[in-house]
Amino acid sequence: MRIFSWLLVERSDPSKVTSKTSLSSVPSTIKSNSSRSTLTLPSMRDRNELPTPRTEGEILSSSNLKAFTFNDLKNATKNFRPDSLLGEGGFGHVYKGWIDEHTLAPSRPGSGMVVAVKKLKPEGFQGHKEWLTEVDYLGQLHHKNLVKLIGYCSDGDNRLLVYEFMPKGSLENHLFRRGADPLSWAIRLKVAIGAARGLSFLHDAENQVIYRDFKASNILLDSEFNAKLSDFGLAKAGPTGDKTHVSTQVMGTHGYAAPEYIATG
Repeated sequence: MRIFSWLLVERSDPSKVTSKTSLSSVPSTIKSNSSRSTLTLPSMRDRNELPTPRTEGEILSSSNLKAFTFNDLKNATKNFRPDSLLGEGGFGHVYKGWIDEHTLAPSRPGSGMVVAVKKLKPEGFQGHKEWLTEVDYLGQLHHKNLVKLIGYCSDGDNRLLVYEFMPKGSLENHLFRRGADPLSWAIRLKVAIGAARGLSFLHDAENQVIYRDFKASNILLDSEFNAKLSDFGLAKAGPTGDKTHVSTQVMGTHGYAAPEYIATG
């Protein structure tokens, strides 16, 4: 399959965004707020329970996600200091942060749970619409091969997303970064199978999702090289009812998108 051509050879990366590393495991049940009220995240059982389109208020009131303040995330990332920077691209910057695994409040560097905080540029590729789409989908979709969204920040003009931290970074780093050790065939197959399972979950569920941005930089790897799909800003609901297909504006990254999709949408 064309989309898994990286199994065979590393080549010049056609992606439009570069990141040094990205978004590690969070427990199924965690607590939120300084009052220690509980916030229960769904278990790792596969879940795809997308309802009809939701309003922004409904999306941001999800009980599955923590609403962080901007000051929370400033404290969690040491005020977005350069030494906390994990990666950057046209969308903005990704920082390493620490939060208490029970309250989700900011914690001291090196203590608590490690997270990845994506801070969007106001003028970046990913605007409010894409940010909200990602909160919408990852707030409802739960699968071992999708990155876990812990929470978000919508404080004034600030738009941030808080993810589980993925220690091995992106597949892109391992394939294209100068000096990176080659991945073994066993790991390549493991990553390919994991990414395919994530896509299968999106495509085969009753409420189908069209991912629209499948590429090496959006495949993140945990400490054991388990693959998880990330970046759902371009995702779109699949056909419903008796419809068999959905026509969409061509989105994503040339070089990774299927030729027939580029041709017809």
